[in-house]
Amino acid sequence: MSYDYIKTEKKGHILVVTMNRPDVYNAIHSDMHFEMAQCWDEFAADQDLWVAVLTGAGDKAFCAGNDLKATATGGNKRGTPDSGFAGLSSRFDLDKPIIAAVNGFAMGGGFETALSCDIILASENAKFALPEVKVGLFAAASGVQRLSRYIGRLAAQELMFTGRTILPDEALELGCVNAVHPHDQLMQKAIEKAEELCAVSPSSVKATKRVLNDMYARDGMQDSIAYSREVIAELAKTEDFKEGVNAFVEKRKPEWVNK
Repeated sequence: MSYDYIKTEKKGHILVVTMNRPDVYNAIHSDMHFEMAQCWDEFAADQDLWVAVLTGAGDKAFCAGNDLKATATGGNKRGTPDSGFAGLSSRFDLDKPIIAAVNGFAMGGGFETALSCDIILASENAKFALPEVKVGLFAAASGVQRLSRYIGRLAAQELMFTGRTILPDEALELGCVNAVHPHDQLMQKAIEKAEELCAVSPSSVKATKRVLNDMYARDGMQDSIAYSREVIAELAKTEDFKEGVNAFVEKRKPEWVNK
């Protein structure tokens, strides 16, 4: 299957997926969301594919998150598929593991996309943030739910309320990445990890992930993410939302009015 905004490559039982909009730091707009959702559907259905590795094109970015320029110009009206941001953030029926190879900055929805994967490997050049509050948004694509579960609510709140950026060493210390590797070794390490997963029973891995998915359902994550969608829809009606997006596109400091 050929795609417009991502590239795919099969390596035995491994699918390598590359977000491929390097000119906008792999930011994701509506059409790309749906394209990625289709890719994950096909990955799920292919019995010969056991593990996926997700990365970004170029040396600078894994994913810059939501394409705010598309949002500002009405180009994101199609929204996101039911499976969520990057076709992943609200997907709870995929029982195959995905490894995020974060090769550069992962901001906003880009960080949320990585958090929606099962193992996160970071380049030493990576940077992470949920900076949505700086542009009138919030981490509505499962960032609130996932980060607070992975690193604890207190640490997550500080990151989400300030929107500050963390470097790989701090991310590793906090527990939101599994390992940090030299930049030129990242994809090699990601493939090695994928091969390690392929060396064990794929049926057992799928069974394990089915139980993990069920745990999310039992502790209310799916309902909470659905609620995030309601809240972001309300936020989109505020003056601060409009100001944040416009200020970002116009490259100026926003003037908040708290309404």
